[in-house]
Amino acid sequence: MSRNFPLNALRVFEAAARHASFTRAGDELGMTQTAVSYQIKLLEETLGETLFLRQPRQVMLSEAGERLAPKVAEGLTKLAEAVADLRGAAEQKLHIHSTPTFATQWLSRTLGDFQLKHPTIAVRLSTSQELIDFTREEADVSIRWGKGDWPGLTCHRVMRMDFAPMLSPALVETIGGIRKPADLLKLPIISPLDIWWRTWFSAAGIDDPGLERFPPNELGVQTIDAQVAMAGQGVAILNPGHFRAEVAAGQLYQPFELTCNDGRDYWLAYPENRRNILKIRAFRDWILATMPAAV
Repeated sequence: MSRNFPLNALRVFEAAARHASFTRAGDELGMTQTAVSYQIKLLEETLGETLFLRQPRQVMLSEAGERLAPKVAEGLTKLAEAVADLRGAAEQKLHIHSTPTFATQWLSRTLGDFQLKHPTIAVRLSTSQELIDFTREEADVSIRWGKGDWPGLTCHRVMRMDFAPMLSPALVETIGGIRKPADLLKLPIISPLDIWWRTWFSAAGIDDPGLERFPPNELGVQTIDAQVAMAGQGVAILNPGHFRAEVAAGQLYQPFELTCNDGRDYWLAYPENRRNILKIRAFRDWILATMPAAV
């Protein structure tokens, strides 16, 4: 069918045929009787057939109109069903994009509660360190690390990104305990190029910790740094809020209460024009209600 075919006129024709009235068709479609008449005339000119017999105070389908009407009604019904099916499927699946650490340390442990509260919403979770572009990606919402100032997005802070040194209790024993921040420098430092280290040591009163003497490893994500630390292979700089379970299990130890924050936290973000989508509202309300008890 030519792209110039007046498809909207078919919708107007179906309503006019069903009501046997241009006026009532206009009332249903939010159009004037004149606009309906124009669309019908446009369709008739395109098809080269008279579709309605105009009579005083009423219109009747012509023979050509009688043949066309049921086919158009059937086609519009199938189209409406296809759109409803697609919309329904989209409404029932929530695509969450998250940083790997947040997904592993928090979402994976709590999504079951979201599913219990919203059993009709399926969840797809994808992870990466990159900031996704909602105009190019299929994600509905994103958990991002930053300042929450992304243009065009509605953002809600969901977790403070504080940081402090953490290590295995067994590693602590190898040097007879840790009593002051400088004691940490007696042990291997994991990811010493991470800018959090200098920030924390400076706050602890050590302006030049000499981190350059450690192998300049960059492991990429907190979950890997934490795994290395739990294996007793060094001290990691981590967000304690992510690793409460590991601390409780005796796998990680935070030797000092001092934590720092560089102004970047975890945020729930989604396009402003999608803020009223039901599945997005459901996830937003759930995570904002759940996070205060968990962080």
